[in-house]
Amino acid sequence: MSFRLRWAAASVVALSALAVPGISHADETSAPPAAGQVTLDVQTVNGSGCPAGTASVAMQPDNTGFRIRYTDFRAEDGGNADPTAIRKNCQVNLLVHIPQGFTFAIARADYTGRAHLEAGATALERSNYYFQGSSDNSYADHTFAGPLDGSWRATDITATTDLVYAPCGVTRSLNINTELRVNAGASAAKSYISMRTSDGDVYTLVQFQWKQC
Repeated sequence: MSFRLRWAAASVVALSALAVPGISHADETSAPPAAGQVTLDVQTVNGSGCPAGTASVAMQPDNTGFRIRYTDFRAEDGGNADPTAIRKNCQVNLLVHIPQGFTFAIARADYTGRAHLEAGATALERSNYYFQGSSDNSYADHTFAGPLDGSWRATDITATTDLVYAPCGVTRSLNINTELRVNAGASAAKSYISMRTSDGDVYTLVQFQWKQC
């Protein structure tokens, strides 16, 4: 089962204008289960971008999805950057426990962060989502080019016809893999991209599409 993603162009926005959008659904006739009937069980959080204790996952109160918070997810290159810091990744593996008679798909994911890219430098945010047992996974890439200094935002949206639902009546773990890369180019100065903004907590929001089995 693969997620075929239509990706929206990533954009740089002024920090004061940054706002996390409300939950949207491709099919408004599909309502989520009542609050409190869906729980997350985080199996593992692994990767160079999310050392122990630097990432957390929580359901949205209305069961429309969940949010991931990173506190140390940053890739950098140039200047005095560690050569191993040009690529950072984080994979979150979790079980979504849902009431009998429901299933879900990943409909949308919103990412926000901050970047400083010197002229000629480039950066990449890549993400993919797949259920346990999937043999083919699609990636959504968002690229950025310097000069850039400010916040960024990227959105992955799955078309209604491409939604891939978890099997009804079967519990399969869901994996969310996110990667950041940066290339300083010819510049000797440091460039970076991070999954965090400077005005406090900003979450990655992963939004479900629900349907009854």
